[in-house]
Amino acid sequence: MSTKHLITHLRHIDIAMPEYDKQQDFYAGRWGLTETHSDGNVAFLAAEGSPEQYVVRLRRDAQKRMDVVAFGAATPADVDTLAERLISMNVRLAHEPRALSTPGGGYGVRFFDCDGRVVEVSADVAPRTHRKIESRESIPVRLSHVVVNSPSPEKTVEWYIKHLDFRHSDTLAIGERHFMWFLRCNARHHSFAIARGPHVALHHASFEMRGIDEYMRGTGRMLRANVEKIWGPGRHYAGDNTYSYFLDPVGNTVEYTTELEVIDEDTWHPHIYDGLKDLQYIDQWGTANAMNEFVAAKSFNDVDPGLFIAPPV
Repeated sequence: MSTKHLITHLRHIDIAMPEYDKQQDFYAGRWGLTETHSDGNVAFLAAEGSPEQYVVRLRRDAQKRMDVVAFGAATPADVDTLAERLISMNVRLAHEPRALSTPGGGYGVRFFDCDGRVVEVSADVAPRTHRKIESRESIPVRLSHVVVNSPSPEKTVEWYIKHLDFRHSDTLAIGERHFMWFLRCNARHHSFAIARGPHVALHHASFEMRGIDEYMRGTGRMLRANVEKIWGPGRHYAGDNTYSYFLDPVGNTVEYTTELEVIDEDTWHPHIYDGLKDLQYIDQWGTANAMNEFVAAKSFNDVDPGLFIAPPV
């Protein structure tokens, strides 16, 4: 029997960088998000198909960093319950539960995970008026998932399961070495994942398209615009979703995807998929370029200088 979990879904990913104007042009123009608020130093970008006020926040800063990864909770009481749990487990808060001043308002808490990332959990955020994405419209419907790098991923996975009640869906391996763990906070196969990397950093942020045709049209639009492609187009085995990975102007990996698997949480058991034993575990279709050191290195990203430092906004 399913029990109530305090975290309900993924809300947004917040990043900072010196090349703010280039990032703003990329996400609000080429990538297909809609800028809803901006003051010249901070911009909030929504996905047209999502009720979330924004799925990406950009902030101008002297350093490139991941500011926040944010999740939703059902009620303010759940936010308070989570905060009390974290405090009892000696987790350091970036700020206590309080009213939020970001678009849509709401009530949220911020805290540091075991690697020093800032995580936000919020409730009562006003929904944004959104719309149905039409056939052949190659723009994101929603933020699908966020993947982060950790030099001690087993420890990080354990932290998220223990402190935030994430559930383990599957693991991807290359031979005896496990390198990616897929975690869920609802019936979607993964909203968050942790990859083995040389340092703490953002691995990639993934954006869901309406369907296969829209996904391929979006992939083609990026290729025609000469956006650097890292990997794809292909189809994962874990999660059964499609993938096309590109680099944004400051070197963060972003993905177009669609058809992420929805599972029965009451009956699901995690698998270990070994890409050495079967190549379809890396790419079911066999259409993507090879997963090699080049692809992996691009997704390692730069060392995040913002660990255990709360962003200014």
